Amino acid sequence: MPSLWPRLLQGAGALAVLGLVASAFLPREASWLVALTAVIVLGVPHGALDGAVAAPLLRPRYGRAWFGVFAIPYLGLSALVLVAWQVLPLATLAGFLAVSVLHFGEEDAGPGRPIEALVRGGLPIALPALLRPEETAQIFSVVARMPMPQLPTWWSAAAWLWLALTGAWLLTRQARWNVLGEIVGLAAAFLALPPLTAFTLYFVGLHAPRHMLALVRDPIKAPSVDTMQRAVRTSLPIFALTLLLGAGLWPLYASGSSDVSANLLTVTLQMLSALTVPHILLDHIAARHQSRSDYQPPR
Repeated sequence: MPSLWPRLLQGAGALAVLGLVASAFLPREASWLVALTAVIVLGVPHGALDGAVAAPLLRPRYGRAWFGVFAIPYLGLSALVLVAWQVLPLATLAGFLAVSVLHFGEEDAGPGRPIEALVRGGLPIALPALLRPEETAQIFSVVARMPMPQLPTWWSAAAWLWLALTGAWLLTRQARWNVLGEIVGLAAAFLALPPLTAFTLYFVGLHAPRHMLALVRDPIKAPSVDTMQRAVRTSLPIFALTLLLGAGLWPLYASGSSDVSANLLTVTLQMLSALTVPHILLDHIAARHQSRSDYQPPR
């Protein structure tokens, strides 16, 4: 049975990709619902493995109380981000996009490649702004709950800077073939598909499984997660808690609007941004702890 697990995951992934591509031809509301369901079911669980990353850091010091030490600041920081969306939506949007570029880039390029990280991490943020600015503005007008007839100038300017950086990087560096193929494939997806669908393909098809595989292959960062099957099982409890939190917040976001797809878009992306901040912070703490553990003082 364990040998069948990778095949089952690959089959499920292929079906998800086909379903997402097909959903692009549905009306906007239905297309959004399909994409957001994929983000929630297939994308959010990779962040639910943060407990497995925090456990080896905190359990030796705090024993059985480790989960509270982990969860209370984690949820507190997430709550602050949700409040920021209500108070300073444009500033929070800018921060969310910047953090996303850094996070995606570090995950995709790996350490020691800062320019490649900006190129690859900026792709799913910059291409929607360059290729489909009106649709992208419509999406984030809903998320930020404020009028946005066009994208903010700073986003458009940053997207053009990303394009210049990417062109220079491709011309002056010999990109690995697999990296070049991934960039071309993602560019084609963002050109052919609506922004939310294309982003979902990236998020659930590349980012989330790449993060889970990295944990599986790392014997120190999350030692209890050594197979994809265990990664999926380990993510389920915190994933369920995340769904419960989303359900608890739903009445706050759905009040005054009967547009289910728009409400789900707002809840999902605001919660995703709120969970991303402590997720990235934990990743950096774990990486620093691991580098200290690997350090051997000179004799």
